[in-house]
Amino acid sequence: MLASRKNSTLSEIKVEEQYLEIFLEPIRKCMDYKPKLGNASGSGVDLQGFQELYGADPFYAWIGLNSDLMYAAHKAAGGMTSIYRQIGIGCERLFRKIIIDMTGYTDPKLAEWSYTAQTRAGGSKKLSLDGRLELTEIANNELRDRVDNWLRKYCDELGVDHPKNGVVFEVRQGYKSKDSKRQNGDIDNATVAWSKGYFPVFAIFSSQIDRDIVLRYRNSSCGILVGQVNDNPNISLFAFFDQILGFDLAGFFERNSDYLKGEIENVLEHLLSAE
Repeated sequence: MLASRKNSTLSEIKVEEQYLEIFLEPIRKCMDYKPKLGNASGSGVDLQGFQELYGADPFYAWIGLNSDLMYAAHKAAGGMTSIYRQIGIGCERLFRKIIIDMTGYTDPKLAEWSYTAQTRAGGSKKLSLDGRLELTEIANNELRDRVDNWLRKYCDELGVDHPKNGVVFEVRQGYKSKDSKRQNGDIDNATVAWSKGYFPVFAIFSSQIDRDIVLRYRNSSCGILVGQVNDNPNISLFAFFDQILGFDLAGFFERNSDYLKGEIENVLEHLLSAE
């Protein structure tokens, strides 16, 4: 059951329910996860298929790897990676939807940003970031002024000129890896964003991120917002949402925490079982 909200209108409650579904819909897909077990092109192997595959392998059968518990272990291991990935997708979709609603964009595609890059093979590929605040397209005048002021102050803090077009965001649920290839790709995207007149910002819902990564991105003239609960909109993603976008994201998650926990627990229980 969704959390009740005192003094909320019916339309506000419906919007909140919509946001919850946007966030949870990709996560629920994890319940359908099945381990590949070497069959990369297939849709995954169910328990019966696992028992047949491992049961037909003399060595695995002899030592007991064809057990339900082994299948559950495979399912849980791959499922954990899947659930983090799907939470990330939920964060991206929620972030973009809130931008659309708060800005009053006439075209939802304005909340997206992409560019075409050349490949080493001589072809091209389309690269996308997860959100955009296009200053001239923000219908909400107060929001436009807040974004512009925030943008100027953040760029002053970094010692860079503020861009003319607005802000583009790369959204992630967390950032626990120190993968240099990912960081280099992020900085490449940021360089292109600057060249197109946008301030690149990394929006991390979790507070779990290595300090070295924060410093590297800021030293590369990027903004970075993380899931800390404080009043600084240049540091806290929740403060940015509340003070700049005008949406209490922390309150949204806190109000609906019991409901969200129940949904996640249901997915986890399914992943940790053999069936």
